[in-house]
Amino acid sequence: MTVQVFGHKSPDTDSTGSPLIWAWYMSEIKGTPAEAKLLGEPNTEANFLLKRWNLTKPDIISDVEAGAPCVIVDTNNPAELPAAINEANVQAIIDHHALIGGIKTKGPIDITIRPLACTATIMVDLMGADAAKMPEAMKGAALTCILSDTLEFRSPTTTPHDREVAEKLASDLGIDIPSYAAEMFAAKSDVSSFSDAELLRMDSKEYEVEGTKFRVSVLETTSPATVLDRKDSLMETMKSVASEDGVDQVLLFVVDILNEQSTLLVPNDLVKSVAAASFGADASGNMLVLPGVVSRKKQIIPNLKL
Repeated sequence: MTVQVFGHKSPDTDSTGSPLIWAWYMSEIKGTPAEAKLLGEPNTEANFLLKRWNLTKPDIISDVEAGAPCVIVDTNNPAELPAAINEANVQAIIDHHALIGGIKTKGPIDITIRPLACTATIMVDLMGADAAKMPEAMKGAALTCILSDTLEFRSPTTTPHDREVAEKLASDLGIDIPSYAAEMFAAKSDVSSFSDAELLRMDSKEYEVEGTKFRVSVLETTSPATVLDRKDSLMETMKSVASEDGVDQVLLFVVDILNEQSTLLVPNDLVKSVAAASFGADASGNMLVLPGVVSRKKQIIPNLKL
């Protein structure tokens, strides 16, 4: 039976590229039939990855069947996975996030969780010498994932090893990293075709603080004004998105990649109190600039307080 390889809901570049990389490795190197899947529509940068490296977009699935073999990548959080994940036959987890708990397996499995910036970096390590056998498309996917998750090495999650792996991949491909990253970020910044609700869900994770449920949304862009010009309608749409998604509040951080800062939209007193408790910042208006804050994983979610 073919193994399904997938990442988290609201797939970003890493959760789009890494399933493709690992499915290739399992099928072509290990001899185990595997297919990449997605748990939703990929974002604009992930679509850029697919087009740039001529990769077929994986099928989108809404759930998994009982007993279906699967490998989870780029998450270990049941809230970001199919509802029936504990009924499936999870065979492995490859991730770079904090261990959440809650996934039940049919037996012992391989789990690799490492403090690196990107799942693709871990995969290259796990492949060992076989990583040299990756075709250009897989190397390109891995490079794109690493540059995305590290914001071209600007993110505080970046490690020297992430940079080393990315630079080796770029060298193999004959790619200039700054030029290529600029293409990626331009694709990521083009959100004109997305509705407000789609933007709020595009790159988001659910997180609970002291009984209050948040959808923590991050939009990384080289053109923050394009998003912030829509702040009034985005803040109004937060109400319906929160209600539909069963959370108390949407938190939207617009990350300015080039200036290495984020802007938090402040629609109400709850978000104002979150800003004060989490970042020691006084939000006097409906926008709050947070210098140096660019990483949800390392700087936003770990600091969230009420």
